[in-house]
Amino acid sequence: MVKTPAKSAFLQWYQAYHERLVRYCSSRAFGIMDAEDLVQEAVLATLANWEKIQDKRKLLSYMIGVVNNQVRNHRRRLPFKGKLDEQRMQALESRLGDAETALDVHFLLKAIEQLPAPQAEALRLFEWSGFSIREIAELQDCSEGAVKTRLSRARKSLRELLTEDGKRLSIGQRLQIYASILL
Repeated sequence: MVKTPAKSAFLQWYQAYHERLVRYCSSRAFGIMDAEDLVQEAVLATLANWEKIQDKRKLLSYMIGVVNNQVRNHRRRLPFKGKLDEQRMQALESRLGDAETALDVHFLLKAIEQLPAPQAEALRLFEWSGFSIREIAELQDCSEGAVKTRLSRARKSLRELLTEDGKRLSIGQRLQIYASILL
Protein backbone atom coordinates (compact mmCIF):
# COMPACT_ATOMS: atom_id res chain seq x y z
CA MET A 1 0.00 0.00 0.00
CA VAL A 2 1.47 3.31 -1.07
CA LYS A 3 1.33 5.99 1.59
CA THR A 4 -0.21 9.19 0.35
CA PRO A 5 -0.58 12.37 2.41
CA ALA A 6 -4.29 11.62 2.83
CA LYS A 7 -3.60 8.09 4.11
CA SER A 8 -0.94 9.39 6.47
CA ALA A 9 -3.30 12.03 7.83
CA PHE A 10 -6.07 9.48 8.25
CA LEU A 11 -3.79 7.04 10.07
CA GLN A 12 -2.60 9.78 12.38
CA TRP A 13 -6.18 10.65 13.36
CA TYR A 14 -7.34 7.04 13.48
CA GLN A 15 -4.55 5.77 15.71
CA ALA A 16 -6.08 7.40 18.80
CA TYR A 17 -9.45 5.71 18.16
CA HIS A 18 -8.35 2.24 17.08
CA GLU A 19 -8.78 0.40 20.40
CA ARG A 20 -12.22 1.83 21.06
CA LEU A 21 -13.40 1.13 17.54
CA VAL A 22 -12.24 -2.49 17.83
CA ARG A 23 -14.17 -2.92 21.08
CA TYR A 24 -17.28 -1.33 19.59
CA CYS A 25 -17.02 -3.55 16.51
CA SER A 26 -16.69 -6.58 18.77
CA SER A 27 -19.90 -5.65 20.56
CA ARG A 28 -21.76 -5.16 17.29
CA ALA A 29 -20.40 -8.13 15.34
CA PHE A 30 -20.36 -10.91 17.92
CA GLY A 31 -22.01 -14.01 16.54
CA ILE A 32 -22.97 -12.25 13.33
CA MET A 33 -19.69 -11.63 11.55
CA ASP A 34 -15.99 -11.39 12.31
CA ALA A 35 -15.12 -8.24 14.27
CA GLU A 36 -11.77 -7.85 12.50
CA ASP A 37 -13.54 -7.84 9.13
CA LEU A 38 -15.93 -5.21 10.41
CA VAL A 39 -13.04 -3.01 11.61
CA GLN A 40 -11.30 -3.36 8.25
CA GLU A 41 -14.46 -2.51 6.33
CA ALA A 42 -14.99 0.57 8.50
CA VAL A 43 -11.39 1.71 8.05
CA LEU A 44 -11.50 1.23 4.28
CA ALA A 45 -14.85 2.99 3.91
CA THR A 46 -13.67 5.90 6.04
CA LEU A 47 -10.37 6.16 4.21
CA ALA A 48 -12.22 6.25 0.89
CA ASN A 49 -14.27 9.21 2.16
CA TRP A 50 -11.51 10.88 4.20
CA GLU A 51 -11.42 14.03 2.09
CA LYS A 52 -15.21 14.47 2.45
CA ILE A 53 -15.14 14.47 6.27
CA GLN A 54 -15.30 18.15 7.19
CA ASP A 55 -14.74 17.94 10.94
CA LYS A 56 -11.93 15.44 11.53
CA ARG A 57 -12.61 15.54 15.27
CA LYS A 58 -15.81 13.61 14.54
CA LEU A 59 -13.91 10.77 12.89
CA LEU A 60 -14.91 8.21 15.51
CA SER A 61 -18.57 9.20 15.24
CA TYR A 62 -18.36 8.80 11.48
CA MET A 63 -16.72 5.39 11.82
CA ILE A 64 -19.32 4.18 14.31
CA GLY A 65 -21.99 5.16 11.79
CA VAL A 66 -20.14 3.15 9.14
CA VAL A 67 -19.99 0.15 11.49
CA ASN A 68 -23.71 0.39 12.26
CA ASN A 69 -24.51 0.53 8.55
CA GLN A 70 -22.24 -2.44 7.80
CA VAL A 71 -23.90 -4.56 10.50
CA ARG A 72 -27.37 -3.55 9.33
CA ASN A 73 -26.49 -4.44 5.73
CA HIS A 74 -24.97 -7.76 6.76
CA ARG A 75 -28.06 -8.70 8.75
CA ARG A 76 -30.28 -7.78 5.83
CA ARG A 77 -28.34 -10.19 3.63
CA LEU A 78 -28.73 -13.15 5.99
CA PRO A 79 -31.19 -15.55 4.37
CA PHE A 80 -32.87 -16.73 7.57
CA LYS A 81 -33.15 -15.30 11.07
CA GLY A 82 -32.62 -18.79 12.51
CA LYS A 83 -29.17 -18.91 10.94
CA LEU A 84 -28.14 -15.79 12.88
CA ASP A 85 -29.40 -17.25 16.17
CA GLU A 86 -27.65 -20.56 15.52
CA GLN A 87 -24.34 -18.87 14.66
CA ARG A 88 -24.54 -16.68 17.74
CA MET A 89 -25.26 -19.61 20.07
CA GLN A 90 -22.39 -21.65 18.61
CA ALA A 91 -20.00 -18.73 19.05
CA LEU A 92 -21.16 -18.18 22.63
CA GLU A 93 -20.88 -21.85 23.59
CA SER A 94 -17.42 -22.17 22.06
CA ARG A 95 -16.14 -19.13 23.98
CA LEU A 96 -17.85 -19.81 27.28
CA GLY A 97 -17.83 -23.60 27.40
CA ASP A 98 -21.01 -23.43 29.50
CA ALA A 99 -24.30 -23.84 27.67
CA GLU A 100 -26.38 -22.26 30.45
CA THR A 101 -24.28 -19.09 30.61
CA ALA A 102 -24.23 -18.99 26.80
CA LEU A 103 -28.02 -19.09 26.84
CA ASP A 104 -28.13 -16.24 29.38
CA VAL A 105 -25.85 -14.10 27.23
CA HIS A 106 -27.88 -15.04 24.16
CA PHE A 107 -31.01 -13.69 25.90
CA LEU A 108 -29.09 -10.50 26.71
CA LEU A 109 -28.07 -10.02 23.08
CA LYS A 110 -31.63 -10.61 21.90
CA ALA A 111 -32.93 -8.10 24.47
CA ILE A 112 -30.40 -5.45 23.40
CA GLU A 113 -31.58 -5.86 19.80
CA GLN A 114 -35.09 -4.95 20.97
CA LEU A 115 -33.99 -1.62 22.46
CA PRO A 116 -34.36 1.61 20.47
CA ALA A 117 -31.17 2.20 18.46
CA PRO A 118 -29.92 5.25 20.45
CA GLN A 119 -30.31 3.36 23.74
CA ALA A 120 -28.62 0.21 22.45
CA GLU A 121 -25.75 2.21 20.97
CA ALA A 122 -25.27 4.23 24.18
CA LEU A 123 -25.23 1.01 26.20
CA ARG A 124 -22.66 -0.63 23.90
CA LEU A 125 -20.47 2.47 23.88
CA PHE A 126 -20.57 2.89 27.65
CA GLU A 127 -20.50 -0.69 28.93
CA TRP A 128 -18.27 -2.44 26.39
CA SER A 129 -16.30 0.18 24.56
CA GLY A 130 -15.40 2.25 27.61
CA PHE A 131 -16.59 5.64 26.40
CA SER A 132 -17.42 8.32 28.94
CA ILE A 133 -20.84 9.97 29.10
CA ARG A 134 -19.35 13.13 27.58
CA GLU A 135 -17.79 11.21 24.68
CA ILE A 136 -21.04 9.38 23.97
CA ALA A 137 -22.90 12.70 23.99
CA GLU A 138 -20.49 14.00 21.34
CA LEU A 139 -20.81 10.82 19.27
CA GLN A 140 -24.60 10.78 19.46
CA ASP A 141 -24.86 14.56 19.06
CA CYS A 142 -26.93 15.05 22.20
CA SER A 143 -26.54 16.30 25.77
CA GLU A 144 -24.90 14.36 28.58
CA GLY A 145 -28.26 14.26 30.32
CA ALA A 146 -29.80 12.60 27.27
CA VAL A 147 -27.07 9.93 27.32
CA LYS A 148 -27.69 9.27 31.01
CA THR A 149 -31.40 8.96 30.29
CA ARG A 150 -30.75 6.57 27.41
CA LEU A 151 -28.52 4.40 29.59
CA SER A 152 -31.05 4.40 32.42
CA ARG A 153 -33.93 3.52 30.13
CA ALA A 154 -31.87 0.84 28.38
CA ARG A 155 -31.03 -0.81 31.71
CA LYS A 156 -34.63 -0.58 32.88
CA SER A 157 -35.89 -2.11 29.63
CA LEU A 158 -33.31 -4.87 29.85
CA ARG A 159 -34.35 -5.62 33.42
CA GLU A 160 -37.97 -5.94 32.29
CA LEU A 161 -37.13 -8.03 29.24
CA LEU A 162 -34.75 -10.34 31.05
CA THR A 163 -36.84 -11.04 34.12
CA GLU A 164 -39.36 -12.75 31.87
CA ASP A 165 -36.89 -15.44 30.88
CA GLY A 166 -36.45 -16.68 34.46
CA LYS A 167 -32.69 -16.99 34.21
CA ARG A 168 -30.40 -16.81 37.25
CA LEU A 169 -27.99 -14.02 36.22
CA SER A 170 -28.56 -10.34 36.91
CA ILE A 171 -28.18 -7.77 34.15
CA GLY A 172 -24.88 -6.60 35.63
CA GLN A 173 -23.55 -10.16 35.62
CA ARG A 174 -24.70 -10.68 32.04
CA LEU A 175 -23.09 -7.41 30.93
CA GLN A 176 -19.81 -8.37 32.64
CA ILE A 177 -19.79 -11.77 30.98
CA TYR A 178 -20.55 -10.25 27.60
CA ALA A 179 -17.83 -7.61 28.02
CA SER A 180 -15.30 -10.28 29.02
CA ILE A 181 -16.19 -12.34 25.94
CA LEU A 182 -15.54 -9.38 23.65
CA LEU A 183 -12.22 -8.31 25.12
